[in-house]
Amino acid sequence: MTIRNLKDGSKKSWLCDCRPQGRNGKRIRKRFATKGEALAFEKFTMLEAEDKPWLGEKAERRSLLDMIDVWHERHGQSLTHAKYTFNKLKVMALGMGDPLYHKLTAKMFTEYRTARLAGDIPDLNGRKVEISFRTCNNEQDLLNAVIVELIRMEEWKGPNPLSSVRQFKLHESEMEFLTKDEMRTLISAAEAHTHHEDLHKVIKLCLATGGRFRESASLTGSQLTKYKVTFTQTKGKKNRSVPISPELYDVIYKEGSGPLFNIGYSTVYRFIVKHVPRLKQQAAHVLRHTFASYYMINGGNIIALQRTLGHSDIKQTMRYAHLAPDHLEDVVTKNPLSNL
Repeated sequence: MTIRNLKDGSKKSWLCDCRPQGRNGKRIRKRFATKGEALAFEKFTMLEAEDKPWLGEKAERRSLLDMIDVWHERHGQSLTHAKYTFNKLKVMALGMGDPLYHKLTAKMFTEYRTARLAGDIPDLNGRKVEISFRTCNNEQDLLNAVIVELIRMEEWKGPNPLSSVRQFKLHESEMEFLTKDEMRTLISAAEAHTHHEDLHKVIKLCLATGGRFRESASLTGSQLTKYKVTFTQTKGKKNRSVPISPELYDVIYKEGSGPLFNIGYSTVYRFIVKHVPRLKQQAAHVLRHTFASYYMINGGNIIALQRTLGHSDIKQTMRYAHLAPDHLEDVVTKNPLSNL
């Protein structure tokens, strides 16, 4: 189901495109002058198809893909990576054979998961690639969130079949951060880089604020006030302001309200990997990890760190708690050897 705006020259119109009987049923398309009329027609059409009490309980014919369409239309399209998420869900539904949604079982999902691990399920481009246990857990989280949202919408009738599926238990991943010597080397090399004058500015900003690369690189003059930057369009969809030093302010300041930097992710990624070759995957994100790690090493507060990083869940921030100088310090004085 969808309501979308059509532009015919100077004239605007709205198209209602729906399938009351599900993905494989009859398709109904009708144009209207206003969005309100299109929405009203959609509601009337869907009710007309469903509301026939004299026929008894209507058989549910919507498939898992149909429900994903409903979720995307009413909620998913607002997400930051909406298109990627929608495509990922379609791969999952097709990988399970696109069953009628109320026929989906825990067994179907675990069989799909096993096939994904073995690389037997093609993606939307037809490629068969083995995936990790972590990716399997991420896919389960995603589909579970979709089902929970559909239950809230009163669209998913019945229990959540994934509620009984246990995720794979994983080792906690190592979060590497730069040493002080590596930071000095990186900054010196960036300052000496003649082709990208913004390189050292973005690296310093990420190290000083813990900002994600894309948040930092997309900053504009309107987001910079004296000794403070405000990150917008963030992953958590909440703006956050972080103070900076006068020295850093002078480095990144630019007259006007336009973009402060002109640099891409791949440039920073290649630069960091070149000068810190031990880094394998994190690259630009290591700047954020470095900020958080040294913040805790220097005695920072975990709640303040959560707000600075923009984490919605304190569990994400707690990964850095063990770096605090007083973390489990009683172990030294209270272990059995201390009293011998």
